[in-house]
Amino acid sequence: MDAKKVLEDLKRRFPNEPEYHQAVEEVLGTIEEEYNKHPEFDKMNLIERLCIPDRIYQFRVTWMDDKGNYQTNMGYRVQHNNAIGPYKGGIRFHSSVNLGILKFLAFEQTFKNSLTTLPMGGGKGGSDFSPRGKSNAEVMRFCQAFMLELTRHIGPDVDVPAGDIGVGGREVGYMFGMYKKLTREFSGVLTGKGLEFGGSLIRPEATGYGTVYFLRAMLKTKGDEVKGKKVLISGAGNVAQYAAEKVLQLGGIPMTMSDSDGYIYDPDGITREKLDYIMELKNVYRGRIKEYVEKYPTAKYTAGAKPWFEKADIALPCATQNELNEEAAKALVANGVIAVAEGANMPSTPGAIRVFQEAKILYSPGKASNAGGVSVSGLEMSQNSERLSWTAEEVDAKLLWIMENIHENCVKYGTEADGYVNYVKGANVAGFMKVAKAMMAQGIV
Repeated sequence: MDAKKVLEDLKRRFPNEPEYHQAVEEVLGTIEEEYNKHPEFDKMNLIERLCIPDRIYQFRVTWMDDKGNYQTNMGYRVQHNNAIGPYKGGIRFHSSVNLGILKFLAFEQTFKNSLTTLPMGGGKGGSDFSPRGKSNAEVMRFCQAFMLELTRHIGPDVDVPAGDIGVGGREVGYMFGMYKKLTREFSGVLTGKGLEFGGSLIRPEATGYGTVYFLRAMLKTKGDEVKGKKVLISGAGNVAQYAAEKVLQLGGIPMTMSDSDGYIYDPDGITREKLDYIMELKNVYRGRIKEYVEKYPTAKYTAGAKPWFEKADIALPCATQNELNEEAAKALVANGVIAVAEGANMPSTPGAIRVFQEAKILYSPGKASNAGGVSVSGLEMSQNSERLSWTAEEVDAKLLWIMENIHENCVKYGTEADGYVNYVKGANVAGFMKVAKAMMAQGIV
């Protein structure tokens, strides 16, 4: 395989999809050496088959707002690869959603799901609809209209969507209700459901908890720990909230949180009480992070900026893709950050990743460190299939085991000659090899 040639061909065939090209380039650059050890892969044109999704559904979603006006959005589902299990991946509702972003997310999801050790393929979906500023009734009508089309393409053994940015328990509940009405069956077709109708304990916490479990495993390789460390966290949604919670439980000190308008920095640290306030602000009142400084005036709020120029020991980007650029990465390194664990999908640009790796600091890509969310989604699927509910302790123990197992595989495939662990390479090779072997065994399909 010539990675450069493959990428050039994909750019020619699928122009104007920069996030997709970026994700493919990162993976191809790290697996090329391992791939070329297997000439049988090239004979079966495996790399091209792995880069291009199995199928993509695009559809119009028309819904009525509270004023009686009809609105139109686009809906998508990218079913990327099901070599090791049903397609699995979130649904994102955000104004930035387009096909290129969803293709990148589905591509990444394929390797992330492979890493979890659970039988799940990769997929992703969503719409350019934004729940922000919409009433519950409007969100419900949109979700029902969206599911009216999506229902025919998903199923518990076909494709199992979950939540993502803009899609929480409320949206999953509305979509599940519509799916159930249309199909007249109660099945585990969506994950992230309410506990009353098939959801799993620890699911809301899973991505954030898993990111910090992975961080702890990375620090352990250096004989270090989370306790006493100052931590920069971006985002203020589900992932960021529970990453902060787990940091606090392990004795660390969260210093920042953010949303799309700006970030807050609390020099005294975000305590349990302060985190409870943020959770209520964001989850109940759907407010903005800047309101934090009204409650806690010793904190500062910076509009239109990211928190990466503040001084701390650890960085956890938990917001969205490409939020941490090369300039920010250099600032983090200069300020003495020793570890970066991604809680979001591809939040660091290629330039930022180079800075981290050249500085030899601990850095893990999202496909490894934020795999906790989809891992517990997989565990929710298992509980639905068994018609059982596991305790929080059981699910948390399984999550911890999965994250430590992912870390072991990253170390196995990513340790370089000088002892530095290249977690990007380790995650990509480990995830790729499992999918590749399954595709080879199943023939040209």
